[in-house]
Amino acid sequence: MSLLSDLKPATNAAAPWTAALLTLAAGVMLLASAATPSEPTRFIRVMQIEPVLLIELSHFASSVLGLLLVMLAFGLRARLGAAWAATIVVLLAAAPLSLVKGFIWEETTILTALAVMLVPFRRAFPRTARLTRMEVTPGWLLSAVCLVAGAGLLGVWSFQHADYGEMPWWEVMADEDAARSLRGWVGAAMALLAVGVWRLLASAATPAIVGDEDPEFQRVRAILANAEVSKPTSNLALLGDKRFLFSASGDTFLMFGVRGRSWIAMGPPVGRRDERLELLWQFRELADSHAARPGFYLLEADDLPDIVELGFAIQKLGEAAVTPLEDFTIEGTKRGNLRRAWRKAAEEGATFEVVPPEAVEALIPDLQRISDAWLAGHAGGEKGFALGGFHPPYVQQFPVALVRWEGRIVAFATLWPVASLSAYSIDLMRYVEEGPRRIMDYLFVELIQWGREQDYAAFDFGMAPLSGLDDRPLAPMLSRVGRLIFDRGEEIYNFQGVRGYKDKYDPLWQPRYVAAPRKWAIPLLLADVGLLTSGGMANLAKRPSKKTDEMVPAAATAPVG
Repeated sequence: MSLLSDLKPATNAAAPWTAALLTLAAGVMLLASAATPSEPTRFIRVMQIEPVLLIELSHFASSVLGLLLVMLAFGLRARLGAAWAATIVVLLAAAPLSLVKGFIWEETTILTALAVMLVPFRRAFPRTARLTRMEVTPGWLLSAVCLVAGAGLLGVWSFQHADYGEMPWWEVMADEDAARSLRGWVGAAMALLAVGVWRLLASAATPAIVGDEDPEFQRVRAILANAEVSKPTSNLALLGDKRFLFSASGDTFLMFGVRGRSWIAMGPPVGRRDERLELLWQFRELADSHAARPGFYLLEADDLPDIVELGFAIQKLGEAAVTPLEDFTIEGTKRGNLRRAWRKAAEEGATFEVVPPEAVEALIPDLQRISDAWLAGHAGGEKGFALGGFHPPYVQQFPVALVRWEGRIVAFATLWPVASLSAYSIDLMRYVEEGPRRIMDYLFVELIQWGREQDYAAFDFGMAPLSGLDDRPLAPMLSRVGRLIFDRGEEIYNFQGVRGYKDKYDPLWQPRYVAAPRKWAIPLLLADVGLLTSGGMANLAKRPSKKTDEMVPAAATAPVG
């Protein structure tokens, strides 16, 4: 008994793949059986005791059930509890049909034995997602198409070489036995086409962890205020569009967005360092139980060991510009242009101040005016998920840096603080075309000085997309494509301009990553991140309503998260 209990975890671990392979084999067996001629002696006996209609229906149904077993094999491999139950039902339904269609007792024995073997392994299939939420991968769909096509070709070959001598295949198709096989094959092919197209368009189950209307902001605020580990972008938790997974202690959270089958975590867990890995596993297991595709966006280098522990594939996205504040200065010939722009703005009457969160509400009308004017001159609408948007309740969560000129606010930036004072950044950064030119250079210099006074270690300018990717012959394909876009894609986005603008602050360039369970899922994940951030295709395609004279590269004035 002790040996059996010791072996149970191993058998449960091996059961999903073993069951999937055996079920796939059973499905192929039924498809092949439907495509080949019946055994004459047995078939004659069946014809003597059964009506022809029952034989035809059982033959057709057996072929369709064979296809269902092929599809259910994928669900068994994914450890879906519903696939386990459905497989047993289909096996027990197909077993008597093999007797009815031609007294093929060998098939009946195999199908029944497989169903009996599956019964004790219910706990090996813990995922609770419905079969209608099962993810269909391109590889699985191609394999199923090949199996059905192979069954059809097997049928053509069988009837040309079985008992029909030199008859051409189109005359063979007129034979009742051959026509029966052809109908079964066509039924399986049509079922595969319908199910495959439907599943490709279906979405994964949406979790009921924390709804968009009730994101438990007080709990999130408390964690952000005392987090041992957090990033400036962790403040995106307050945007109101995230779902949250909390640790058992309640001291750590992981935020994520959902689009279709993709569950995308925005950065690593926030809170206690010792709870990070466990929360990452919980996120992956929860996504797995809902048949969703998990992923992580905007990871840093020190996050990667835990992500590798999960078995995820990793791809570099670009590099973030982080400027240490202790030694930063605008003196010297290298920063002469920056120094002159800062001094000129001050001489023309620009002033700088940082307003605490509790005083921001009174400034909302002025900030809204600037934000609306800024948005009118830029493509796309308000952002979300990976970038902040101008939503008054959100803006009022943070300190706001203001630039005034002649008594009016002409530029502002919302600040992202962190409890550890390791780094801070800006979220929204918007201005109007009044006042001195290069007003954003003035704002950055003043912000760096403010951060130094607040004892921050560094200022995070945000990421330069696709920066730092290699185009070497042995580099990953995604890196080579990304580098090509960075070098040649200036009409799409000001990639090199963003890098150049941030480079004049002499930052340390730190890599940023995206991760997914499989490499091929990373482009899908990035597409979903883009749609989540832009607010959908409508906002993504929105063009500016007027042309503006940019004081700095357009992308450099966008949110830097």
